[in-house]
Amino acid sequence: MQQAQWLGHPRGLATLFFTEMWERFSYYGMRAILVLAMVAMVEGENPGLGISKESALAIYGLYTASVYLSGLPGGWIADRLIGQRSAVFWGGVVIATGHFTMALNTQATFFIGLVLIALGTGLLKPNVSALVGGLYADAESARKDAGYSLFYMGINLGSFIGKLLCGWLGEKVGWHWGFGAAGVFMVAGLIQYKLTEHHLGSIGLSAVSSGDAASDARTRRWGWTAVGLFAAGAVAVIAAALMGVLLLNPLAIAQSSGVFIVLLAAGCFGWLLMFGGLTAIERKRVMVVMVLFVGAALFWSGFEQAGSSFTLFAKEHTDRVVWGWEMPASWIQAVNPLLIVILSPFFAALWVHLGKRNLNPSTPLKFALGLLQLSIGFAVLAWASVYVAAGEKVAPAWLLLTYLFHTMGELCLSPVGLAAVNKLSPARYQGMMFGMWFTASALGKLIAGLLAGHLAQDDVAGMSSRFQFVFFTAAGAGIFMLLLAKPVQRLMGDVK
Repeated sequence: MQQAQWLGHPRGLATLFFTEMWERFSYYGMRAILVLAMVAMVEGENPGLGISKESALAIYGLYTASVYLSGLPGGWIADRLIGQRSAVFWGGVVIATGHFTMALNTQATFFIGLVLIALGTGLLKPNVSALVGGLYADAESARKDAGYSLFYMGINLGSFIGKLLCGWLGEKVGWHWGFGAAGVFMVAGLIQYKLTEHHLGSIGLSAVSSGDAASDARTRRWGWTAVGLFAAGAVAVIAAALMGVLLLNPLAIAQSSGVFIVLLAAGCFGWLLMFGGLTAIERKRVMVVMVLFVGAALFWSGFEQAGSSFTLFAKEHTDRVVWGWEMPASWIQAVNPLLIVILSPFFAALWVHLGKRNLNPSTPLKFALGLLQLSIGFAVLAWASVYVAAGEKVAPAWLLLTYLFHTMGELCLSPVGLAAVNKLSPARYQGMMFGMWFTASALGKLIAGLLAGHLAQDDVAGMSSRFQFVFFTAAGAGIFMLLLAKPVQRLMGDVK
């Protein structure tokens, strides 16, 4: 397995690169038009759901949070029941089913499709990331970082193409055409995965064994029972909501879910530290993951405005007319993945270059840099909002500059965080720890949905002050992480 090479990395990285590329095409392509489809009027040439802006943004936050929160049970199912390789495949099948369900173009199938995509992504996302780490030896720290950066480039290549194609189909042809295209390319990713899976060797083929056959059998029995009960409960809730028996308030649910996620994360980390059978070194490393968890949640709460408040800013306050043709509002979102594709090789080479000279910034320092660049992006939009308040439509350059700072911040934090979780996680809890990493994303994205409802208010006079608030919050978090960098690095020990 290790002899076959692809761009200087194990050949299996190409299998995972293209699997994740097409999955992210489907996810981000659909998500680019999600808010626009919900707030679009029911009547018209391209009818949508006609949902209020505040409710639509809360639903967006709930959905994006659920996608990543489901990574926690998804990682556990892979670790204890079916193995990472099967989890990736069946997760993709459920995702594709969800996209095709949304393409049926009714309100009921729209929300059922969202649920299916969230559940399928929970199986696929954490486990494909864990498989990447398994391609490298523990001593290949800098090379593993570079591998994750290339993998991250695949994510964003898919995102870029998906936002352009699904965005154009959704806004210019019909929302259901955009949703359907997302499903087609998820199927393409699954076909590629099965045809080239042999390059992964034996990585992730089966569930992790505890060494006690009887204990493993009990775990599988209780695990499948829990999965069955959850599925039955989800079907019952969806059916009750569709029949009008259960009335759901998206805003209240989003607020309650934030409290739930915080308690869930605290409970999981607490259980792992006290009852997970960890050594002293492993406990310190898990504590580092906890710090990174908080930093990542704060980062994503600001970064994820791209698909919500920034998209509405592009639609309502940005001059998108180019030579007489109006560019789809969703296309501006494609700037971020394009910049990732362009800058990822540079950042991957930079970390390796600095590592050879023992100058590679520590993981917590990179997180601090990510948060500080996030704050600068919001300062840019706070400035642009002054012109919006004066009654002007601003040039797309304001959003482009914001996306540039946010993208550089993302490259300092996200692929580095993936690699850090892989290196810091106890081997027997790899899937669970990647699930916790994506739970941080879930919390950040849920907060992002609630924050977007505040940022996207129709009161343009107060828009600049609202963006300034996020700027000061992100800058403060970045400075605090900067101060924590050395103590956190000491907890990491010999992990670089």
